[in-house]
Amino acid sequence: MPTYLMLSSLTEKGTQTLNSNPARLREVNRDVEELGAKVLHQWATLGEYDFVNVVEAPDELTMANLSVKLGARGSVKFQTLTLIPVDELLATLES
Repeated sequence: MPTYLMLSSLTEKGTQTLNSNPARLREVNRDVEELGAKVLHQWATLGEYDFVNVVEAPDELTMANLSVKLGARGSVKFQTLTLIPVDELLATLES
């Protein structure tokens, strides 16, 4: 299944929500699953992005839908990157 790197930045609303209800973070991960994807790994970060997530989803449309639906809440902004396993890249380059 394709894997994606989601870089997440909280808006002011998202920061307030997380501060008042830290458990909301796990609830959002369940929302991700309801939208057809699965959070495999998640880290809180310092800097430009607040969270880094490795997400598995059947396709890019699922990820686009997820980004729009979760982003419409006004609490987070996403940047999503498709991850390509190095072995698959090398196999393509060598053929």
